[in-house]
Amino acid sequence: MTEHEQKWDSRLNIRTSGRDDTISDEYRYPYEPTPYCVLERLAQSGMITQGDTVLDYGCGKGRVGFFLSAQTGARTIGIEYDDRIYADAVQNRKAAKCKEAADFVPARAEEYEVPASVTACYFFNPFSVEILHKVIARIMESYYREMREVRLFFYYPSDEYMCYLMTLDELEFYDEIDCDDLFEGNDPRERIMVFRLC
Repeated sequence: MTEHEQKWDSRLNIRTSGRDDTISDEYRYPYEPTPYCVLERLAQSGMITQGDTVLDYGCGKGRVGFFLSAQTGARTIGIEYDDRIYADAVQNRKAAKCKEAADFVPARAEEYEVPASVTACYFFNPFSVEILHKVIARIMESYYREMREVRLFFYYPSDEYMCYLMTLDELEFYDEIDCDDLFEGNDPRERIMVFRLC
């Protein structure tokens, strides 16, 4: 873990570092937290504000929720299917400095009914494109029950994700947050692709 990562975990009074692939498989991918430098870029974009409720799919130990709550004032809901990692998120919530705005739900993403309060969804490749199809259908159900702007943020999107997302008539490409300069090398996937339901 880098010094920057340690600094933010310490500042938020949480423990979210490390990769965990204990029960991952071809459909549900390992836990790996979004780097804090990427979350800083997202928070600075102005695309998530105090009035938003962000749904974090595959929230792991809760890093995205705690960070965005602290930095933007948004309310967050984290969905995690792995009971053991979900327990880590709950443990973090007990000690976190901004615990009031971050909630966690033990659920499979494709089964979770998206609340009407959700205005943004965050993904860091938590599962296969097959599961993503079902998740997008759930998001659309919520959108059609109560029409509102819903933005979808995809960090480090896979080619499979992008191919699928570009075929959906209900989704409109909204913006791209470039993160390539945050890391060594020249990886075209180092970005957050933003779509919105229209």
